[in-house]
Amino acid sequence: MGASESVPQKSIHEFTVKNSKGQDVDLSIYKGKVLLVVNVASKCGFTDSNYTQLTDLYNKYKDKGLEILAFPCNQFLKQEPGTSQEAEQFACTRYKAEYPIFHKVRVNGPTTEPAYKFLKSNKSGFLGSRIKWNFTKFLVDKDGLVLARYSPTTSPLAIEGDIKKALGVDT
Repeated sequence: MGASESVPQKSIHEFTVKNSKGQDVDLSIYKGKVLLVVNVASKCGFTDSNYTQLTDLYNKYKDKGLEILAFPCNQFLKQEPGTSQEAEQFACTRYKAEYPIFHKVRVNGPTTEPAYKFLKSNKSGFLGSRIKWNFTKFLVDKDGLVLARYSPTTSPLAIEGDIKKALGVDT
């Protein structure tokens, strides 16, 4: 269950994912940026606090090199039931999210999004490599390497110090 699947890629920048409209996005466009990668859901108990804080962090650090990559996921009690575009509209309208909301993905199981296989193989969590719930967060450095993994109960503002350190911003 918790066994980590090995992947040949050495950086998240080697992956291509789909945006909310289904178009390819080469993650190499984020080279030189610190990334916070999050599996999101619109109907979760963590939704309000996470989206609010993610937007706050993004607005505070986007000009210093932070990008937030949000991946809607419907694997946990079907808490992201709409389409990818509906998930994007929800985040952008209700929470003023200006960071990218990608295509819905699976973060566990045989059809796991390859970028998530990479993230999980580099930092396991409480359940081994398996994603426990919505709003699991991965901090990725400017070279595309995974620095840390945070549980759904860790608020985005609680990792602000780690983000600042990765960005090289004075604390």
